[in-house]
Amino acid sequence: MDEMEEELKCPVCGSFYREPIILPCSHNICLACARNILVQTPDAESPQSSRASGSGVSDYDYLDLDKMSLYSEADSGYGSYGGFVSAPTTPCQKSPNGVRVFPPTVPQPQQQHLLPHPGSLTPIPRNSCITCPQCHRSLILDDRGLRGFPKNRVLEGVVDRYQQSKAAALKCQLCEKSPKEATVMCEQCDVFYCDPCRLRCHPPRGPLAKHRLVPPAQGRISRRASPRKISTCTEHELENLSMYCVQCKMPVCYQCLEEGKHGTHEVKALGAMWKLHKGQLSQALNGLSDRATEAKEFLVQLKNMVQHIQENGVEFEACLVAQCDALIDALNRRKAQLLSQVNKEHEHKLKVVRDQISHCTVKLRQTTGLMEYCLEVIKENDPSGFLQISDALIRRVHMTESQWGKGTLTPRMTSDFDLTLDSGPLLQTIHQLDFVQMKVPAAPMLQLEECCTQNNSATLSWKQPPLSTIAVDGYILELDDGNGGPFREVYVGTETICTVDGLHFNSTYKSRVKAFNASGVGQYSKTLIMQTSETGLPPCDIQSIGTVAWFTFDPASAHPDIIFSNDNLTVSCNSYDDRVVLGNTAFSRGVHYWEMTVDRYDNHPDPAFGIARSDVLKDVMLGKDDKAWAITDGGITKGATIGVLLDFTRGILIFLVNDEQQGPVAFEGLEGAYYPAISLNRNVQVTLHTGLPIPDFYTPGEADPTGSVC
Repeated sequence: MDEMEEELKCPVCGSFYREPIILPCSHNICLACARNILVQTPDAESPQSSRASGSGVSDYDYLDLDKMSLYSEADSGYGSYGGFVSAPTTPCQKSPNGVRVFPPTVPQPQQQHLLPHPGSLTPIPRNSCITCPQCHRSLILDDRGLRGFPKNRVLEGVVDRYQQSKAAALKCQLCEKSPKEATVMCEQCDVFYCDPCRLRCHPPRGPLAKHRLVPPAQGRISRRASPRKISTCTEHELENLSMYCVQCKMPVCYQCLEEGKHGTHEVKALGAMWKLHKGQLSQALNGLSDRATEAKEFLVQLKNMVQHIQENGVEFEACLVAQCDALIDALNRRKAQLLSQVNKEHEHKLKVVRDQISHCTVKLRQTTGLMEYCLEVIKENDPSGFLQISDALIRRVHMTESQWGKGTLTPRMTSDFDLTLDSGPLLQTIHQLDFVQMKVPAAPMLQLEECCTQNNSATLSWKQPPLSTIAVDGYILELDDGNGGPFREVYVGTETICTVDGLHFNSTYKSRVKAFNASGVGQYSKTLIMQTSETGLPPCDIQSIGTVAWFTFDPASAHPDIIFSNDNLTVSCNSYDDRVVLGNTAFSRGVHYWEMTVDRYDNHPDPAFGIARSDVLKDVMLGKDDKAWAITDGGITKGATIGVLLDFTRGILIFLVNDEQQGPVAFEGLEGAYYPAISLNRNVQVTLHTGLPIPDFYTPGEADPTGSVC
């Protein structure tokens, strides 16, 4: 019951309700607090003008029957009567519950002689206004003043019982020495028991098993509950309230009805309405109880989350420290490698310079020795002896001089280290080191306005939710087989729109898409159901059976030498070699017929007409590999019309030239998905005609085991 305590406290004084009254807005307030927050309106302002001056009319118009007028001030809801003696001149204050209230009016000096004796009750001035401290609805009191508000006897009784239950702990009535605290009360025995006395004196068996045991606080309340009081009418104090006005939502007495105040209203018996409203309150409490149960479970979940957050925080901190330590270790290892590289460069420079010093020292010694020898030779006075060796010495001197002139006196190594540590990218990376949200993407949203089907192709478009900030690496599009089978992947990539060709006609496909990133794969989008173009009427309808499909040649899959025109319905070629072009629609079910007209043809070589799989070779004549079935001759000339009849019900292919069938059946046993196809060269131009009905001579149908056709 501790949670109920806030419901039992006045929003103005913050204490338990004392003589609570019910305001028309259904909120409660102590009678004394209501008297304290009264504000007097100007005498010249009538209730009607007060209502008109407000920013809006209150919802409680039914109170006009009781001579009360409500109005709502703009924003705060408090009345403002600046310039009048009775207007509050101090700012509003806050009650212990945090509700703004006006302080009581301080009388002016010239009014001191009008004040009553301190021991008497201050009368309510005329045209007084009171504002609800909770919803800020304002209303003007009538001549009855605060007596016009009904007293909330139920709330007063609940407060009284609650205070009594909190007064002192209940003791066991059967303990002989130092009574223990009671744990239960028997409603039938009207005795409080502790646990040992209950087991000893009130065992749960025999006749006592049917007794109802309740908590002590509830037992005290039920023991002290007084008989239901009979309420009297606020206007007719001698009359008991025995009826209930449904429109006014208030109890009334017979005299109120006789006076005609509720003559046109629906009035019901007070007891019946009491039971009805109790049932409605109980039913409403059931729903509120479910929400309270959910709230308790949610609080348990939040408390568990607190523990998980603490545990995950410690774990994450340890992981962060380990990652940073690993970076520091990697940096130290790289530092050691760089220092080793510097040491190698240092040793290399010293070795080169020392070798050059040694080499130069040896040559300088040799040069000095040659110079001293030549000087001694020059000192000789024997001309013949000098001339015998002078030529050789001159050559040696010139050779030695030339050896010093070939960069010998240039250092082979600089003293500077030509190594610069490029730490900028690493420092920038360190500054950019931050946390990223490693979560799987949210489920994509299908853009229904851009999703469509055409013939046996389906185009789907999707996007990420507008508030999603999680990175997406790609998407996976899945379709079923058109017969309610399992889903299969038909596209994986970064695009947000995809067209799937080669589906079955007259089939219902289910599609869905999901996103993925480095953290994993997200949830699926909502499933979209798409219907491909319908086939014809039932097989036995000879005139209109089959599928009427419109398609064109496909530039995306054609050989580069193919030239397209006429909205991709006419093709030619700029190569003398045969080149293959396919239609943009694949067929795998039903009966289909299309025609091609030869616009230009010089009789060499022959074009080929037929069907092919998607992986057919595009640079050879149609039918040269095992991926195509075609006709290459048979009276094809300029202006000829070649018809192709593909029947998957029988698995056959039939050709027509100028409306004449070329043999019985060209190919049999066809299964799978096939595209309309043609191969041509520079001497041929062909125009495609689609959306044609099945020729009249042909009777399609499902083949039975005996070979007969429906």
